[in-house]
Amino acid sequence: MDKVSYSNLSPNSFLERSALIYPEKPAVVYQDKSYTYAEFYERVNRLAGSLKQVGVKSGDRVAFLVPNLPAMLEGHYGPLRVGAILVAMNIRLSSREIAYILNHSQAKILVFDSELAPVIRSIKDQIPSVTDFIQVVDTVPIADDIPSREYESFLDESPPGNHFTDLANEIDTISLNYTSGTTGSPKGVEYHARGAYLNALAVATGTGLTSESVYLWTLPMFHCNGWCFTWGVTAVGATHICMRRVDPPGIYGLIRDKNVTHLCCAPTILTSMYSAPQARFEDLSGVNIVTGGAVPAPQVIRKIENMGARLDHAYGLTETFGPHTMCIEQPHWDKLTLEQRNGIKARQGVPYVNSGPMLRIVDEKMMDVPKDGMTVGEVVMRGNNVMSGYFNDAQGTAEVFRGGWFHSGDLAVWHADGYIELKDRIKDVIISGGENISSQEVEKVIMEHPAVLEVSVIGVSDDKWGEVPKAFVVLEDGIKVTENEIIQFTRERLAHFKCPKYVEFGELPKTATGKIQKFRLRERGI
Repeated sequence: MDKVSYSNLSPNSFLERSALIYPEKPAVVYQDKSYTYAEFYERVNRLAGSLKQVGVKSGDRVAFLVPNLPAMLEGHYGPLRVGAILVAMNIRLSSREIAYILNHSQAKILVFDSELAPVIRSIKDQIPSVTDFIQVVDTVPIADDIPSREYESFLDESPPGNHFTDLANEIDTISLNYTSGTTGSPKGVEYHARGAYLNALAVATGTGLTSESVYLWTLPMFHCNGWCFTWGVTAVGATHICMRRVDPPGIYGLIRDKNVTHLCCAPTILTSMYSAPQARFEDLSGVNIVTGGAVPAPQVIRKIENMGARLDHAYGLTETFGPHTMCIEQPHWDKLTLEQRNGIKARQGVPYVNSGPMLRIVDEKMMDVPKDGMTVGEVVMRGNNVMSGYFNDAQGTAEVFRGGWFHSGDLAVWHADGYIELKDRIKDVIISGGENISSQEVEKVIMEHPAVLEVSVIGVSDDKWGEVPKAFVVLEDGIKVTENEIIQFTRERLAHFKCPKYVEFGELPKTATGKIQKFRLRERGI
């Protein structure tokens, strides 16, 4: 195509534009540090130059094991600037998992936070592809026993000049995001530049981000590249507020001190916010929150909105660049009761603008299920914000792309208004006496109990029924309730075969993004 009427879509253009239009505007803030958009651009260009100087070329992988610091945000632009591929890793992974990802991706450079030096020290002889180690020093001094450069010094080594290298094609891979690996080895999900660009614009427009917005990084940047907000916030020239560790006092403090307007997080973070001791003194008016990663119970929506926040519910997967749908509010919902409205807002909604109509709920023959709010099928997608495939895994890619659509593994119903509502993961459906039980349906009912803070339901073996539901419950502080009381509560609201036969109290195992790890609960059994 003629270059006069076409150019590659790439998230790097967002930073180029914002640095041109808002050179003096705060772009990135972390504690007492603040970088303008001009400074942000200059740091990214120096990162690109230093990477190029140590031999990083187009297509090479550059890994980051860094919390939500300015360096992690710069990692979303610097490698891309020289055509390299970012591998942003979960900072809570074990050394074994980190070594696997580095070796599978064949990462050439590893940028890591010095607090994580013990992990890197234990595997540095097991990752032969890594030729250079770069340490980001924040809360812990540099680890001198690991041959490496300090991040700021590394930037200073950049030669002068513009280090931009355009992509050969906008569908070139720019990022590898590794899945959690709960059912096997982690898979490297390939994001292309076109999808990242379009999804960044979609999340920006869909959540009302503008140049006046202030975005707080409560969502890990390593998770689906921060749902593409790493690029979307920059696209509109808004301000990034970095946060190393996420906790309710820190969130509330930054919301007040920095006039935060937007943030994203899993429902479990919202639960920790409204259940924190200081919550009753906090006012979240003017704060727009996007939640996803797990289905929020209506109670979670109700409690966080009662604090003044506007809450939007998004749905997607690592394989869809993060958000693919949002439960967009309709004017007529104001006429519903609060209970009805919260129930509707817990749905997963309709596709983002960049996704178009490319979402269906299908049966086993790939036929659309009726839009009756009752018939369950699998959610499938395709389009600009579906991954290119799994890195070095043709068989795995072919399996999830069968029939020309990406198979999510999520079961849902389709409502008459086109909004979808998840019912369960295929692997999480409980089959008891031949009847299918949605674990999410049971969870939503248990969450309505006033003593319950969080819950997760799985199927456990049963000699008579094959499987029966078991609930793992976290209680509100200072409140006690018995197993029988929880079971009786559900029996008053659900068909008895759907009710948990067992209830266990205690903390729930979670990923760094707040998802409950049901596979760990299954390991506990009865």
